[in-house]
Amino acid sequence: MMRMAALQMQAICGDVDANLARIEQAAKDAAEAGADLLVAPELALTGYGAGEAIIALAEPANGSQISRLRDISRANAIAIVAGFAERHGDHVHNSAAFVCGDAQPAVYRKSHLYGDYERALFTAAKPASCLVQLAGLKLGILICYDVEFPENVRRLALAGAQIILVPTALPAGPSGEFIAAHMIQVRAFENQIFVAYVNHAGSDERFTFAGLSRIAAPDGSLIAACSNADEHLLFADIDRHAFAASIDGNPYLKDLTRI
Repeated sequence: MMRMAALQMQAICGDVDANLARIEQAAKDAAEAGADLLVAPELALTGYGAGEAIIALAEPANGSQISRLRDISRANAIAIVAGFAERHGDHVHNSAAFVCGDAQPAVYRKSHLYGDYERALFTAAKPASCLVQLAGLKLGILICYDVEFPENVRRLALAGAQIILVPTALPAGPSGEFIAAHMIQVRAFENQIFVAYVNHAGSDERFTFAGLSRIAAPDGSLIAACSNADEHLLFADIDRHAFAASIDGNPYLKDLTRI
């Protein structure tokens, strides 16, 4: 079993130090509650709505921001996933880092950029399967809009992912509410996996966020959820064995390979 914490976070645009401090406090609180993993939102380190400042704040994966995230992970004995702006050569990617103490960080780059705002700031990566191991489970990573394309989730599930972690910046509004209320649970059910969808809280200079972070199980149920856009630290215990009947009864992945 793995205990996960999801930080529905009020990021401060352009203030990496303040955002890292908020993640550090959440890591301490999550570790004290027995969590193995803390997940923070998309672009949690810079703030999603920081605009052109994101370009100035972008760092390579071996830069000071991820180094500090590793220090927080090491000090609190907890793995962390958090979104950041990654500078890679001449490109800036909307990325998420997985850090776990002294282990080499894993980095996933968003493949499906949403809207003119993101396309003006970032370079889209080719779809890829970023997989890591933690507490005996295989974790995959996507970012926000990526999860809305079923092919991305199915690719990770076929690669053996048992949990998909999705840092997001879901805006408030009818479509955002539909995605949170329906799509995330469907993605979990149709792939017989857990999906953790972790959003921003409140609003920033450019966007108002839906909140509504949630963790869905293989049977399509919610095992943890925020009902609003307030800042919140959410916990869920991930136990694959508890959903064995659902996994056996809905063998989509097994039957897909027979086609």
